[in-house]
Order: sequence, then C-alpha cells, then structure tokens
Amino acid sequence: MVLTTSIALPVSSAESDERSTATAAPSLLSRGIYSLYVQYHPRGSMTCDNVPRACRASGSPGPDCCRKQCVNMMTDNQNCGQCGKKCQFGQACCGGSCVDVMYDPKNCGGCNKRCKKGSFCQYGMCSYA
Repeated sequence: MVLTTSIALPVSSAESDERSTATAAPSLLSRGIYSLYVQYHPRGSMTCDNVPRACRASGSPGPDCCRKQCVNMMTDNQNCGQCGKKCQFGQACCGGSCVDVMYDPKNCGGCNKRCKKGSFCQYGMCSYA
C-alpha cells in the first residue's frame, strides 16, 4: 500500500512567469535536447571534411584532414603519408614514411637523428656496443 501526499505552496509571480513561458513553447521542448545543441554550439557540427581550412587554424593538431580529424601526415603514426596508413611496432613516421628508428642510421632513436659517418644504429642508439 502506497500513501502519497502533496502540499500546496504559494507561488511568486516570477515563478509563475517562468512556468507560463515553459508551457508556452512546447514545440521547442518536444524536439528534444539535441535540437538545442546546434543552437547553443554552432561550431559543434563543423568538421574538417566540411571545412578543410579548419585544420590550418592555429592550435590545430595538424594541417591534414583524415576521417573528420585534423592530423599531421608527416609525423602521425596512425596516418603516415596518407590517411589510415599505420606504422608498425618499433617504427615512427618521419617525413611521411614509416622508418625503423631502432636500426636506421638516418633516424636512429627518432626522426632525423643521424649517426656519425662510419657508425651504426642498434637499439635506437648510435654505435651501441
């Protein structure tokens, strides 16, 4: 058995105005919360596939657009040189190419870290022995 009670409290004129405007616009509220998102966040739907210039703005992760995200295809291991090209384990994206930074004397331990002439790259270090 459930017992419910209700209490009637006096309502001020400001509260009654708020209630009357909320009931006066049921069409706006009946569309759901997602209809309000575009109204309050006009840039929420702006992605780089719609506006490619967005990736060139200051603070952007990179100048290229891949799958609606701004990336730098010269350094991104998930999009190296082209969208979706992933570098394997132990490789890094250097200048848009996947290179083995553990054994490449031109990129030993990282991009553009050259070993001295005559030395070799092993385990990401020049002339490791």
